[in-house]
Amino acid sequence: MGIGGNIKKFRRGKRWTQANLAEATGLSRGYIAAIEQENRHPRTKTLAIIAAKLGVWIDDLRKGEED
Repeated sequence: MGIGGNIKKFRRGKRWTQANLAEATGLSRGYIAAIEQENRHPRTKTLAIIAAKLGVWIDDLRKGEED
C-alpha cells in the first residue's frame, strides 16, 4: 500500500469523506481523490498538512511506499 492507500485508510478510520479531509486541509476534494488513487504525488509539505489533520505521523502515511 502506498501513500494514497494509507491516507484513505486513516481518513476512513476517522469516518471522514474526501470532502471532509479536503475542507480540513484546504485542498480540493479532487486532489485528495487523485492522491488516494496514486495519480498524484503530494509534496512533503502537503503530506505534513494531511498527516496533522488526520492525527498521524507523516511516516505513517509513507509506510509501504517502497513496495
